[in-house]
Amino acid sequence: RRAMADKGAQWHFISTLDDLAWLLNLRGADVSYNPVFVAHALIGTDRVSLFIADGKVSPALAEVLARDGIGVEPYANAAAALAVLPAGSTLLIDPRRITYGSLQAVPSSVTVVEAVNPSTFLKSCKTAADAAHVRATMEQDGAALAEFFAWFESALGRERITELTIDERLTAARARRPGFVSLSFSTIAGFNANGAMPHYRATEASHAVIEGDGLLLIDSGGQYLSGTTDITRVVPIGTPSEAQRRDFTIVLKGMIALSRAQFPRGIRSPMLDAIARAPIWEAGADYGHGTGHGVGYFLNVHEGPQVISHYAPAEPWTAMEEGMITSNEPGLYRSGKWGVRIENLVLNVAAEKTEFGDFLKFETLTLCPIDTRCIELALLRDDERAWLNAYHETVRARLSPHVTGDAKAWLELRTQPI
Repeated sequence: RRAMADKGAQWHFISTLDDLAWLLNLRGADVSYNPVFVAHALIGTDRVSLFIADGKVSPALAEVLARDGIGVEPYANAAAALAVLPAGSTLLIDPRRITYGSLQAVPSSVTVVEAVNPSTFLKSCKTAADAAHVRATMEQDGAALAEFFAWFESALGRERITELTIDERLTAARARRPGFVSLSFSTIAGFNANGAMPHYRATEASHAVIEGDGLLLIDSGGQYLSGTTDITRVVPIGTPSEAQRRDFTIVLKGMIALSRAQFPRGIRSPMLDAIARAPIWEAGADYGHGTGHGVGYFLNVHEGPQVISHYAPAEPWTAMEEGMITSNEPGLYRSGKWGVRIENLVLNVAAEKTEFGDFLKFETLTLCPIDTRCIELALLRDDERAWLNAYHETVRARLSPHVTGDAKAWLELRTQPI
């Protein structure tokens, strides 16, 4: 409402589902992988109308919402509510996040102000409490990954494992963790040539068996009550080739470069993209997707306004602020051969204040070993090796209390310093 007042608006209409879920502190199950619900909201200076399908809100919840000044109304009433806005009043809308049909219901006597939804900015900057919950979530997610990889490495060559098996086993490992709700997106498990397709998905009709030599790319994530995760790891199958190890190491260098970056608070996030790409460009390679997307708090795994991608315009609302969680996922893909992508989630935290202003840096949130068997050690500088060793030391310390047996032995093995 303070943001509305700054825009001179008495009313604000929201249709984006992640904004609604965050603003009302509610979650739903209307969209696969994203804990959101289909609705609209009209916010006034002293009341809110939530337009949602009958049966979605229980009577008990409706009472709680009513005490907070939020009234529940039928979903179909949204246009009618816009149509009776008082003449001379001002309505704030986000033109990128509202349909033209909804806007047509607004009377010509109402002034329309266009701006990004204030909630888009507010929810992108996680609080200290949010960040603490996410860190704990990363420990649970990392423990699930340790259990999965321990099984995978022991079963490889003894059991028939396909890309579909990986999805099933990894999902089951996450489901055993406290607070798990669902996957945050459909798991991508791509072996060799399939890994060269960034958005590949194995199906019953078309999938690969994990056997022979090469690289296996696994991009996966979970929705937990205490946070949202998204991680990509590449592991060797059999003996990876020198070219595959080189590609892996080049991507790792890019990921490390961005992980270590320090930058001015408020810098437009697309401008950070070149930091991760520089080592890859230096090797005469590139990748055709962005380096990073914002991530919600038990919300959409892709969230704005920040995005680390030179494909995105560096607009004012993409500014990096403290508390934002973003993915760091450079890649390199050889069509028909193999693909490499290494992804961690990172949190914007305060770095230092100088005469030139406030600076931010990244805290790495994701906790899972990066497979050193894929690294061409000669290509890593001493400072890059030091970063990786320190990361693995943190992973080992944070995950050890949550794993036992084979998973703990795997964790110890895969976090040995190089």
